Amino acid sequence: MSAVPLLSVEGLDVRIGAHQVCRNLNLRIFPGDALVILGRNGAGKSTLLATLAGLRVPQNGRILLAGRGYAEQGARAAARLRGWLGQQQSDPFAATTLEAALAGRHPHLGRWQWEGEADTRLARAALAEVGLQDFATRDVQTLSGGERQRLAIASLLTQAAPLMLLDEPLTHLDLNHQIAVLEIFRRRVAAGAAFAAVLHEPGLAWRYGATALFIHGDGETEIGPADALLTPERLSRLYGYPLLRVEQAGRVAFVPA
Repeated sequence: MSAVPLLSVEGLDVRIGAHQVCRNLNLRIFPGDALVILGRNGAGKSTLLATLAGLRVPQNGRILLAGRGYAEQGARAAARLRGWLGQQQSDPFAATTLEAALAGRHPHLGRWQWEGEADTRLARAALAEVGLQDFATRDVQTLSGGERQRLAIASLLTQAAPLMLLDEPLTHLDLNHQIAVLEIFRRRVAAGAAFAAVLHEPGLAWRYGATALFIHGDGETEIGPADALLTPERLSRLYGYPLLRVEQAGRVAFVPA
């Protein structure tokens, strides 16, 4: 394990108006870590993740990216270390799928530098990994919601940042692609990257997360090993509805009681 965490959070307070998302949150993410974030709708999961990405200023506390603050890093250097996948994907300009994937290389290029062959190879490999290898010349505005989501993931992979912050990465994806995408992130983690992801399905969080962070929506948070936190009792309290654990062939699911 690296001596310096990819992300270090100390005494973090995050609010939206009068709504307290977290209070005095402390966490560290090292290479090889997989953090899953769960909570009810409106609890503030996306707000917290955007704050961890340096896109919002917290009320209190400190966030360090590879040992330095976002302001000290600068936007370009931060983007080489931290990738961000938001919930909404927009396409203000006409572009091909390959061009959109290549946008992930921008933090690695000089101000007036064009993408080279190596960048294009990375983008094509990322498109293949999400199953869009035959879409390279397609206009992004002709893609379905699920295809556009996979393209956003391909751009993130092309960025090749060691820390990936993922806000509902399974949006618009059918079950087949949900598992395929989570397996992609699992392979990146096995290769030394790390991710923090907002997920809605506790069973998938149990399967792909090593650490879990619960956002209760009133400032209270819980963080710990996923297999310790993801229990019917704790999840029932988190979601305000009783859940049962079902296990078969080593796989775990949580269903309404």
